[in-house]
Amino acid sequence: DTNIIGVFNILEAVKNSKGVKNYVQVSTDEVYGSLDLDSQEKFEEDTAFAPNVPYAATKAGGDLLCRAYFRTFEVPVVVTHCSNNYGPYQYPEKLIPFFILRMIENKKLPLYGDGKNVRDWIYVLDHCSALESCLFKGKPGEVYNIGADNEMQNIEIAKLILNYFDRDESWLEYVSDRPGHDSRYSVDSSKIRRELGWRLKYEFKETFKQTIDWYLENKNWVENVREKTGVFNPHIDLWEKHQPKG
Repeated sequence: DTNIIGVFNILEAVKNSKGVKNYVQVSTDEVYGSLDLDSQEKFEEDTAFAPNVPYAATKAGGDLLCRAYFRTFEVPVVVTHCSNNYGPYQYPEKLIPFFILRMIENKKLPLYGDGKNVRDWIYVLDHCSALESCLFKGKPGEVYNIGADNEMQNIEIAKLILNYFDRDESWLEYVSDRPGHDSRYSVDSSKIRRELGWRLKYEFKETFKQTIDWYLENKNWVENVREKTGVFNPHIDLWEKHQPKG
């Protein structure tokens, strides 16, 4: 409902308002589908949508509504497609905080398939600065990809976290892959850099360590999320469902 009906309601409000100069639709690179692991290809702003899971399909639907409202009603809207975020306050169902919190609970890190799925990781504050650029400098009707050119396999992320906690690879657990699990995401973000002058400010190694430190220092926040969702991780049942039997 939020990704389609919610976007529709916002677009209607913007259409009927004379004071809104720009609306930024924060979308995801998942709308583009999946890339081959061994390719050098990147998603560009005009890459056709090919979502493989319902979430990505609903995000694509919202993006298409934005396109239609701009074309039909000249609603001032910019659409962004960002790669994977990391940083403080990220909910525990996401990969990096999920792994950190598994370590805190002395539990193994489950990896889908062979763990070689690739994602481009961007620090949350770099994403925020890109959104600010799109809001104040972005041209209505345009699409901007946001990425850090920081592609890493899931297993690499897991090993970095194991190393932080001084644990070996026996703490890794390979589980059956999940349906619709995209192999690789990679976006070409040259347009936003060229047209809006956006630049990355944060370095991965330093902010990755800071992110782990933040979760260790903010266990009360984690517990509040746990109480709100009812479990340590809202997707824990899904992870366990795909663990090999026996």
